[in-house]
Amino acid sequence: MEFEYFEYWWLLAFPLFFGLGWLAARIDIKQIVSESRVLPGSYFKGLNFLLNEEPDKAIEAFIEVVKVDPQTIELHFALGSLFRRRGEVERAIRMHQNLAERPDLEPVQRRQAVFELAQDYLKAGLLDRAEEHFSQLLGTDLDEQALGFLLEIYEQEKEWEKAISTAGRLEAHTGQSRQKEIANFECEIASREIMQSRVDAARPHLEQALARHRLCVRANMLFGDLEQTLGNDEAAIDAWTRIESQNPEFLPLVAERMIAAYRRLGRVEEGLTLLKGYLARYASIDLLNVAFQAELETAGTESAYRLVREELRRNPTLLGLDKLLEAQMLEVPAAR
Repeated sequence: MEFEYFEYWWLLAFPLFFGLGWLAARIDIKQIVSESRVLPGSYFKGLNFLLNEEPDKAIEAFIEVVKVDPQTIELHFALGSLFRRRGEVERAIRMHQNLAERPDLEPVQRRQAVFELAQDYLKAGLLDRAEEHFSQLLGTDLDEQALGFLLEIYEQEKEWEKAISTAGRLEAHTGQSRQKEIANFECEIASREIMQSRVDAARPHLEQALARHRLCVRANMLFGDLEQTLGNDEAAIDAWTRIESQNPEFLPLVAERMIAAYRRLGRVEEGLTLLKGYLARYASIDLLNVAFQAELETAGTESAYRLVREELRRNPTLLGLDKLLEAQMLEVPAAR
């Protein structure tokens, strides 16, 4: 009996649920129709142009909407972004400036307007203004995005100290490591100091670079250059040889400097042995070229020819063949 009683009331509930659903649908339809009547016809024209991939006509249609109803804030944002993407930066700036200056904006909307305006300035190459506006957003809900753009600005302006600070803040904000980037920024500062003959000021930055990213090849390259500038060829060689444990693909970049340092030390044979070892482990036409020239100058054409021939057997390449032909051409006159 209890089961029948339950089914009876359940059946009575069906018409009630149906009626509620019908009423809700009617309310939604009325709301949609009401809202669509409020929107100007130009709005729908603009949407249609966008769907048909006619952005020029879409922009003109949306401009008409903005003229008719200045309260369409979201459309102002969309229109400003369209201008920026099309390269019409001045129009984008005017649009977003007007938005940012409106007294009726909510704080969130005002911050968004400042953010869009900052991007306009960045697109226009007005980096100082872009930096100023992005800086206004630090500590807000747009903090992370602003920091990302500020980092981009500091890299463009080569303000490496600010770049390091900003990258650190981004790392703390996102939890994603920026140590590799920061190491490179430290190298940029060190390179600047070396170029200005302030080698003592450069050293701490290189140490910092390696502390932040132990595989920073550039730091050891610059360390070698720094020591070479000071006349410390032994220390320079030590720095350059550390590159093998970081990334041996970069050894060709310092191979010529290493041979020159060994030559100044009167130990060119030792340098050649080192280069040949690199060549055996990491086949490279650039390494071969340096080793070939050093062998040619040190041991003569026949020895240089053998070096290239052996390397070509191990690692046959067209560039290696070209170097072999060069060695043969040098050897023939020598034999005569």
